[in-house]
Amino acid sequence: MSRASDPSADSIRPSPDPGSDASAGRSEFISFAIGQEQYGVDIMSVREIKEWSNVTRLPKQPDYVSGVLNLRGVMVPVIDLRCRFGAGLTECTPTHIIIVVQIDGRQVGLLADRVLDIVSFETSRIQPVPRASQASGATFLSGLVTLEGTMIALIDLRNLLALGDADHSDVLAA
Repeated sequence: MSRASDPSADSIRPSPDPGSDASAGRSEFISFAIGQEQYGVDIMSVREIKEWSNVTRLPKQPDYVSGVLNLRGVMVPVIDLRCRFGAGLTECTPTHIIIVVQIDGRQVGLLADRVLDIVSFETSRIQPVPRASQASGATFLSGLVTLEGTMIALIDLRNLLALGDADHSDVLAA
């Protein structure tokens, strides 16, 4: 069999079978920016990426909940990541995007400045978040990875969506 017809040839990159050894130890994330900082969410949690559209603000919600978006008949809460990370409210423009993720059967929109890329790396490259940072929003992070000299903070969606405040738990309910 020639190399050109060999499906395992380096020039052909088939999608790895989730159960195969080829995919073991690798992670894929959607990277995006909030200001000058780069973040990533697991690509398997991402359902779609939408351009910014106005959301409907709901009363008595935390500041980081921008409102809800009607996505094909499903009301999706939109989380302002800049605000959730303690950096103030986002002044939305048409260039902002909403990354719709699904976690524990719920769809949630993540408001960010722009999508950057799909990144793939060895899971062993993920470094723990330093303890000194955990008091200031770092509990929302599952780890850090440096690719081509750029650090990407990986978001822990479950912790990001955990409110810990029973008065606001309904906003993220299914």
